[in-house]
Amino acid sequence: MKALFFDIDGTLLSEITKEIPQSALDALKKTAEKGNLTFINTGRTWSELPEELKKLPFSGFLCGCGTYLRRDGEILMHQTIPKKRCEEIPVILKECRIGMILEGTDNVYFSSEVSRFREVEQTRAYFAAVGIGLAETAETKGIIYDKFCIVTDAQSDIERMYREFEQEFDIMDRRGGVYELVPHGCSKGTAVDYALKQFQLEKEDAYVFGDSSNDLTMFRCGAHTIALGKHDEILDPYTEYVTDTVERDGVAKAMEHYGLI
Repeated sequence: MKALFFDIDGTLLSEITKEIPQSALDALKKTAEKGNLTFINTGRTWSELPEELKKLPFSGFLCGCGTYLRRDGEILMHQTIPKKRCEEIPVILKECRIGMILEGTDNVYFSSEVSRFREVEQTRAYFAAVGIGLAETAETKGIIYDKFCIVTDAQSDIERMYREFEQEFDIMDRRGGVYELVPHGCSKGTAVDYALKQFQLEKEDAYVFGDSSNDLTMFRCGAHTIALGKHDEILDPYTEYVTDTVERDGVAKAMEHYGLI
């Protein structure tokens, strides 16, 4: 039995077509028929997953960079940011002139004010189209979230941001002024370790598929590391095999290369 771990955006899901290629869907079905396990391992929280993805027969969902683990409808682990800190974070980000996307298991939260950052407003519109991020805002008292992404520019106080958060969060530089902040001790790598222990598998049995900088911890944990044709160069030192792009059936080609289908 092997365990396959898939990032979503840029790996399973094309950022161009916004769809999962049929070749990848077919390959997922074939490898499951061979007795292998398949896991989503994503920076997205559970609320951010497309409904059609949740309906696919994955062995488990590892969400929010290792803050939430779900198998067969059962929540095995869920770590959130403390309630008081959830209230403090939006205030600090506003004072630092930083755009915010607060990501929870049940919802995603944006500021009640229109952001000057195009990336934030594009993300708001993306989730609003499927009914997410509408009822409550970052300023709503009592909201709870697991992690958050921020967008910065030359006007942002990035030095203060690091001072405020580096003691409790891993701060991942996603390039272009975008950062992803996850509580210490949670990562896509810890999610892989947890899943392997749950199914009594060894590191040698793990195949990880990714494309971006937040896949780095996952690449450090998997014995077999597959980068998509278009990927962040930060993964290169840890990549065993570079496959084709999402749109050119990269996932299916890699699975065939390893004899997983």
